[in-house]
Amino acid sequence: MKKIIAAAVLLSTCSYGAFAQKYFTNKGVTTFFSSTPVEDIKATNKQTSALINTNENSLVCVMENTKFVFPKSLMQEHFNENYMESDKYPKSSFTGTYNKKIDPNVDGDYNVTVSGKLSIHGTLKDVSVPATIKVRNGQITGHAVFKVKTKDYNIKIPTIVVSKIAEEIQVTIDFTASKM
Repeated sequence: MKKIIAAAVLLSTCSYGAFAQKYFTNKGVTTFFSSTPVEDIKATNKQTSALINTNENSLVCVMENTKFVFPKSLMQEHFNENYMESDKYPKSSFTGTYNKKIDPNVDGDYNVTVSGKLSIHGTLKDVSVPATIKVRNGQITGHAVFKVKTKDYNIKIPTIVVSKIAEEIQVTIDFTASKM
């Protein structure tokens, strides 16, 4: 059985007779930051999965919403139960492409635009954001900072706490991926 799984993985990394250039991590870091005059809120998810395919200029990032850690447990509870409804929408994801060819065999820095579909709270939106991709010693790092409007993703903020949660949340994604 292990040989069959290994063969399937090997075949899935082949593309038109050549080995695809796929890089993966499940230890990427996603943070979000909400700032208002009343309160700043920051949460971090250190288990973001990222898959980058340099042959196709494609990128996929997936995270479990319940893996965000807050400074206060009550914030985390409200985030999962009231805002993200993590039992109903357990994951957030991005699937898209970047606009420049990257040579994974040559160290370098690439300022790119990443475009695709962002899925949060069961809502799928087209996004396009600037990002930095770096190749170093056979690994690929990615970094992006962008804003997400809660109303765009049908995240309801109760009136009683609306002054504590920003309408626009800053999201930062960082990952270092290794060749599969």
